[in-house]
Amino acid sequence: MPIACMTIELRIEHAHSLKDRRQVVRSLKEKLAHAFNISVAEMDEAVTWQSATLGIAAISASRDYLSGQMQQIEQAANRIASDLGAQIVDIWWQFVEND
Repeated sequence: MPIACMTIELRIEHAHSLKDRRQVVRSLKEKLAHAFNISVAEMDEAVTWQSATLGIAAISASRDYLSGQMQQIEQAANRIASDLGAQIVDIWWQFVEND
C-alpha cells in the first residue's frame, strides 16, 4: 500500500517572536489536516522564529489518488501560507511503498 510523504519549508518574515511563529505553524497544520484528513507534524525545532519545516503523510490504496491529493495539498498549502503572511520556500514529496 503506497504512502505519500511531503515536506514543506516555510519562511515567516513577519514573525518577531516564537508566539508569532507558532500561530502560523499551528494554523497551517490544523487547516491542512482538517481539509485533507492527513497527518501533519512540525519536523524541526524552533531554531529561528522565521522558518519552519512541516512533514505530511497520507496513505491510500491508490497511488494515483495520492498523487492527486499531494498536488491539491501543495496548492492549498501555498494559498493558506500566503493568507497567513508566510511563504513556502520549498515543497517536495515522494512515495514510500509499504509491503
